[in-house]
Amino acid sequence: MKIRGIGRLRRVVRNVKNLFASRAIILLYHRVTEVASDPQLLCVSPARFAQHLAVLQKFGRPTRLSLLDEALRRGNGGRSAIVVTFDDGYADNLCNAKPLLRRHEIPATVFMTTDILGSPKEFWQDDLERICLHPGVLPETLRLTINGKTLECELGQATYYGEDAFRCHRAWNVSQKYNPTLRHQLYRSLIEILQPLPTGERRTLVDDLLKWAGISATGRSTHRGLSPEELIQLEEGGLIDIGSHTVSHPTLSALSVAAQMDEISQSKAHLERILGHPITDFAYPYGKRSDYTEATVAAVRAAGFQCACSNFGGIVHSNTERWQLPRFVVRDWDGEEFAARLGSWLND
Repeated sequence: MKIRGIGRLRRVVRNVKNLFASRAIILLYHRVTEVASDPQLLCVSPARFAQHLAVLQKFGRPTRLSLLDEALRRGNGGRSAIVVTFDDGYADNLCNAKPLLRRHEIPATVFMTTDILGSPKEFWQDDLERICLHPGVLPETLRLTINGKTLECELGQATYYGEDAFRCHRAWNVSQKYNPTLRHQLYRSLIEILQPLPTGERRTLVDDLLKWAGISATGRSTHRGLSPEELIQLEEGGLIDIGSHTVSHPTLSALSVAAQMDEISQSKAHLERILGHPITDFAYPYGKRSDYTEATVAAVRAAGFQCACSNFGGIVHSNTERWQLPRFVVRDWDGEEFAARLGSWLND
């Protein structure tokens, strides 16, 4: 496969190789697909993911998370190791990512949110995206009661969102500080309000929003999670390992310790029933330092996990704690930019 700017890319790769003496990094992906809009920046196109894998082959030693964990326990830091991980468990991990990983012979770990397994529903953030940011007509007034408080929004002219406006703003994402329309402001506000809520309450509110918008609770095929049968297929062949990502992808720090333990242990048990072997790797939902606590880490260790991944950037060294492994989030960059990003991370 040809990558545009291959000469520049080779120079970047040589420079990064020089930095990669005794360091390891873990990469965080979510989806390998192309969708109409991607406000959470979860998607990497199949073409660009293939470019990323070609770059990784040039860097050193793509390896399994379990082998990096063994290297950490031996104290040698996983020399020149690169680990690929995916969070959430979208079906495109099987359909699009696995064939490319197999072609390049690069292993990966997929951290699975178990209540999406075989569910007709979408992840709640995706539901909000199709409610707020896709063409259509919404009622003029939104009223939601959350924790005894009423959220009210008058949409005015934003009740109608046409195809032209959608095409104009489809590249918008939450990393941008501005909101081009009231629809985008509503989407951002709902994400911030709903994320820390208990799972059951949040799901009820999202279902109420779908009814308010006149949208079916059955999700789009482009945004579905894996089925149990597909999860087994994903693991077949030994290239991809499955890890736990809780039952319902909550903000664990917002839950009681008992509720956290249920989310962690029940997800592990569910995956083990489907796959028939121990699940030893875990990833914290959202994964920033504020999204889990010391009690969460203790619960992960008590559940029998051998390592856990977070979602803040950092290099993995021999003294890195196995239950708070840093990861770098990967976006939809071309091969040259991806290589340059690796170089900047390794040079920190």
